[in-house]
Amino acid sequence: MLPIHWEDVRAIYLQGIATKHATFQTEAPSWEEWDKSHLSKLRYVAVIGGEVAGWAALTAVSGRCVYAGVTEVSVYIHEGYRSKGVGTALLQKLIAESEANNIWTLQSGIFPENIASITLHETLGFRTIGYREKIGKMDGIWRDTVLMERRSKITGQD
Repeated sequence: MLPIHWEDVRAIYLQGIATKHATFQTEAPSWEEWDKSHLSKLRYVAVIGGEVAGWAALTAVSGRCVYAGVTEVSVYIHEGYRSKGVGTALLQKLIAESEANNIWTLQSGIFPENIASITLHETLGFRTIGYREKIGKMDGIWRDTVLMERRSKITGQD
Protein backbone atom coordinates (compact mmCIF):
# COMPACT_ATOMS: atom_id res chain seq x y z
CA MET A 1 0.00 0.00 0.00
CA LEU A 2 1.29 3.38 -1.03
CA PRO A 3 -0.01 6.91 -0.43
CA ILE A 4 -1.43 6.88 -3.97
CA HIS A 5 -3.84 4.14 -2.86
CA TRP A 6 -5.20 6.16 0.07
CA GLU A 7 -8.35 7.54 -1.56
CA ASP A 8 -9.43 4.04 -2.62
CA VAL A 9 -8.44 2.57 0.76
CA ARG A 10 -10.38 5.34 2.50
CA ALA A 11 -13.47 4.71 0.34
CA ILE A 12 -13.38 1.00 1.21
CA TYR A 13 -12.95 1.87 4.88
CA LEU A 14 -16.02 4.13 4.66
CA GLN A 15 -17.98 1.21 3.16
CA GLY A 16 -16.99 -0.88 6.18
CA ILE A 17 -17.99 1.92 8.55
CA ALA A 18 -21.40 2.14 6.85
CA THR A 19 -22.13 -1.54 7.62
CA LYS A 20 -21.95 -0.82 11.38
CA HIS A 21 -20.34 -4.29 11.74
CA ALA A 22 -16.71 -3.55 10.87
CA THR A 23 -15.44 -0.90 13.29
CA PHE A 24 -16.42 1.48 16.07
CA GLN A 25 -15.01 4.31 13.95
CA THR A 26 -17.59 6.70 12.52
CA GLU A 27 -15.32 8.40 10.00
CA ALA A 28 -12.13 7.64 8.15
CA PRO A 29 -8.96 9.33 9.41
CA SER A 30 -6.65 11.46 7.30
CA TRP A 31 -3.81 9.71 5.48
CA GLU A 32 -1.32 11.17 7.98
CA GLU A 33 -3.26 9.80 10.97
CA TRP A 34 -3.75 6.40 9.37
CA ASP A 35 -0.12 6.20 8.21
CA LYS A 36 1.20 6.92 11.73
CA SER A 37 -0.91 4.22 13.35
CA HIS A 38 -0.23 1.31 10.94
CA LEU A 39 3.04 -0.56 10.47
CA SER A 40 4.64 0.73 7.29
CA LYS A 41 6.08 -2.66 6.19
CA LEU A 42 2.87 -4.59 6.76
CA ARG A 43 0.08 -3.01 4.73
CA TYR A 44 -1.24 -4.27 1.42
CA VAL A 45 -3.83 -3.62 -1.25
CA ALA A 46 -5.42 -6.13 -3.62
CA VAL A 47 -5.77 -4.65 -7.09
CA ILE A 48 -8.07 -6.30 -9.63
CA GLY A 49 -8.41 -4.82 -13.10
CA GLY A 50 -6.76 -1.61 -11.95
CA GLU A 51 -9.22 -1.18 -9.06
CA VAL A 52 -8.37 -1.51 -5.36
CA ALA A 53 -10.52 -4.46 -4.28
CA GLY A 54 -9.45 -4.48 -0.65
CA TRP A 55 -6.75 -3.70 1.83
CA ALA A 56 -5.14 -5.16 4.93
CA ALA A 57 -2.78 -3.70 7.50
CA LEU A 58 -1.35 -4.26 10.96
CA THR A 59 -1.27 -1.95 13.97
CA ALA A 60 1.01 -2.40 16.97
CA VAL A 61 -1.02 -3.18 20.09
CA SER A 62 1.50 -1.51 22.41
CA GLY A 63 4.62 0.60 22.37
CA ARG A 64 6.20 -1.63 25.02
CA CYS A 65 9.06 -3.73 23.65
CA VAL A 66 7.73 -6.99 25.13
CA TYR A 67 4.71 -6.68 22.81
CA ALA A 68 6.75 -5.89 19.68
CA GLY A 69 5.51 -9.10 18.03
CA VAL A 70 1.81 -8.56 18.76
CA THR A 71 -0.35 -6.70 16.27
CA GLU A 72 -3.99 -5.95 15.48
CA VAL A 73 -5.33 -6.96 12.05
CA SER A 74 -7.46 -4.78 9.78
CA VAL A 75 -8.95 -6.30 6.62
CA TYR A 76 -11.48 -4.40 4.51
CA ILE A 77 -12.94 -5.49 1.19
CA HIS A 78 -14.69 -3.33 -1.41
CA GLU A 79 -18.39 -4.22 -1.43
CA GLY A 80 -18.17 -5.30 -5.07
CA TYR A 81 -15.44 -7.84 -4.29
CA ARG A 82 -16.72 -9.47 -1.10
CA SER A 83 -16.96 -13.30 -1.03
CA LYS A 84 -14.54 -13.59 -3.97
CA GLY A 85 -11.38 -14.63 -2.13
CA VAL A 86 -9.89 -11.14 -1.78
CA GLY A 87 -10.01 -11.23 2.03
CA THR A 88 -8.40 -14.66 2.08
CA ALA A 89 -5.56 -13.54 -0.20
CA LEU A 90 -4.94 -10.39 1.83
CA LEU A 91 -5.00 -12.14 5.19
CA GLN A 92 -2.73 -14.92 3.90
CA LYS A 93 -0.28 -12.23 2.75
CA LEU A 94 -0.43 -10.52 6.16
CA ILE A 95 0.22 -13.82 7.93
CA ALA A 96 3.22 -14.72 5.77
CA GLU A 97 4.77 -11.25 5.88
CA SER A 98 4.12 -10.77 9.58
CA GLU A 99 6.00 -13.99 10.34
CA ALA A 100 8.85 -12.87 8.07
CA ASN A 101 8.98 -9.69 10.18
CA ASN A 102 9.04 -11.50 13.55
CA ILE A 103 5.39 -10.91 14.45
CA TRP A 104 4.28 -13.85 16.60
CA THR A 105 0.69 -12.89 17.41
CA LEU A 106 -2.04 -11.48 15.20
CA GLN A 107 -5.24 -10.46 16.93
CA SER A 108 -8.60 -9.15 15.79
CA GLY A 109 -11.59 -7.73 17.61
CA ILE A 110 -14.67 -8.53 15.50
CA PHE A 111 -18.33 -7.72 16.02
CA PRO A 112 -20.18 -11.04 16.54
CA GLU A 113 -22.60 -10.07 13.75
CA ASN A 114 -19.72 -10.02 11.24
CA ILE A 115 -19.90 -13.74 10.49
CA ALA A 116 -17.94 -13.41 7.23
CA SER A 117 -14.95 -11.90 9.04
CA ILE A 118 -15.07 -14.45 11.86
CA THR A 119 -15.23 -17.29 9.31
CA LEU A 120 -12.32 -15.83 7.32
CA HIS A 121 -10.17 -15.59 10.43
CA GLU A 122 -11.07 -19.11 11.57
CA THR A 123 -10.28 -20.52 8.13
CA LEU A 124 -6.77 -19.07 8.36
CA GLY A 125 -5.94 -20.40 11.81
CA PHE A 126 -7.32 -17.78 14.18
CA ARG A 127 -9.11 -19.00 17.27
CA THR A 128 -11.59 -17.27 19.54
CA ILE A 129 -9.89 -16.41 22.80
CA GLY A 130 -12.57 -14.26 24.34
CA TYR A 131 -15.71 -12.26 24.17
CA ARG A 132 -15.66 -8.62 25.21
CA GLU A 133 -19.10 -7.69 26.47
CA LYS A 134 -20.22 -4.08 26.10
CA ILE A 135 -16.70 -2.98 25.14
CA GLY A 136 -17.86 0.21 23.41
CA LYS A 137 -20.90 2.16 22.32
CA MET A 138 -22.08 2.72 18.77
CA ASP A 139 -25.00 5.06 18.18
CA GLY A 140 -25.65 4.98 21.92
CA ILE A 141 -25.88 1.18 22.04
CA TRP A 142 -23.35 -1.03 23.81
CA ARG A 143 -21.61 -3.45 21.42
CA ASP A 144 -19.69 -6.66 22.05
CA THR A 145 -16.67 -8.00 20.20
CA VAL A 146 -15.18 -11.43 19.69
CA LEU A 147 -11.43 -11.45 20.33
CA MET A 148 -9.56 -13.74 17.93
CA GLU A 149 -5.88 -14.61 17.82
CA ARG A 150 -3.42 -16.43 15.60
CA ARG A 151 -0.11 -17.51 17.11
CA SER A 152 2.73 -18.15 14.71
CA LYS A 153 4.27 -21.59 14.62
CA ILE A 154 7.33 -20.13 12.87
CA THR A 155 8.42 -17.12 14.92
CA GLY A 156 8.30 -16.28 18.61
CA GLN A 157 8.82 -19.90 19.62
CA ASP A 158 12.12 -19.55 21.48
